[in-house]
Amino acid sequence: MPHMNAAYNLARWLAGNDADAQDVVQDAYLKAFKFLSGFRGGDSRSWLLRIVRNAFYDWLKRNRREETGTPFDEELHSSGDETGTPETLLLEKADHELMRKAIQGLPIEFREILVLRELEGFSYKEIADVAEVPLGTVMSRLARAREHLRTLVVQRLELK
Repeated sequence: MPHMNAAYNLARWLAGNDADAQDVVQDAYLKAFKFLSGFRGGDSRSWLLRIVRNAFYDWLKRNRREETGTPFDEELHSSGDETGTPETLLLEKADHELMRKAIQGLPIEFREILVLRELEGFSYKEIADVAEVPLGTVMSRLARAREHLRTLVVQRLELK
């Protein structure tokens, strides 16, 4: 299925756990197939991720939860081709865990913009299309997300 990794990645970061992300992606793909005739061309990845985003917010309303609390398991989602000394691997894992926790600590509207830009490589225009917000809002949210992320990382480092 086209763009499954991107759809799952976005759903995973928004929902906060694997099981809910799978439910969201499944619902999004069902909706995408149902409304495929409404697709007018253009970027199919943006179109699909808009559906994933909307499916997540529908799922969130049905479950009446502001945030999910199940932690992301880095070992399940790593590429498995890690090399280096045990010390290097331990430091990299600690860095990944720090960033994962910091990203999870962002409000959803910041997290989705940050994930689309930094992890999926979307342009600002593509993010505006997916999130259905003006371009200026994307830039503002991304700047605030990065600043908030920086603050969260610094706070977590100071606690160590």
